Amino acid sequence: MANREEISATIDIEAPPEVVWHLVSDPAQMPRWSPQCRKMIVRGKGPVGVGTTTINVNRRGPLFWPTRSKVKEFVPGKRFAFKIAENGTVWSYDLEPTAAGGTRLTESRHAPHGVSNLSNFLTQRVLGGTDNFEVELEQGMRQTLERIKAAAESGDLAGKA
Repeated sequence: MANREEISATIDIEAPPEVVWHLVSDPAQMPRWSPQCRKMIVRGKGPVGVGTTTINVNRRGPLFWPTRSKVKEFVPGKRFAFKIAENGTVWSYDLEPTAAGGTRLTESRHAPHGVSNLSNFLTQRVLGGTDNFEVELEQGMRQTLERIKAAAESGDLAGKA
């Protein structure tokens, strides 16, 4: 089956965009949110921004695999996006202020040109097929957004409520 061009999930959070931005724009915090990401290590020095690269460790059950990413967009309070080198997908977090003073947060995985042949081969052979894996990614996004919402609304900005 062909990869979906976009997978996304959205949630409304009762916290201002600045608070939500603090949580989603720090790659080192991704393992706190994502059920699949176990580590996201920023390479180099200096603040995160366009061009920042990371080494990531992902897990699904007993399987672990590394990926590399590069920040493609970094618009404080609005958009954080990074491209995964191994499969060509772009993951993004888009923030919109709500009328009530909160934030509408959308997490997306974009694959406008599909996913790399190697990634699809491995997904078919090792991860149970593209359809199942993409459904799992969408469920993971919802879980990620719920975790971010809980942290933002409780003021848990550093993992220590």
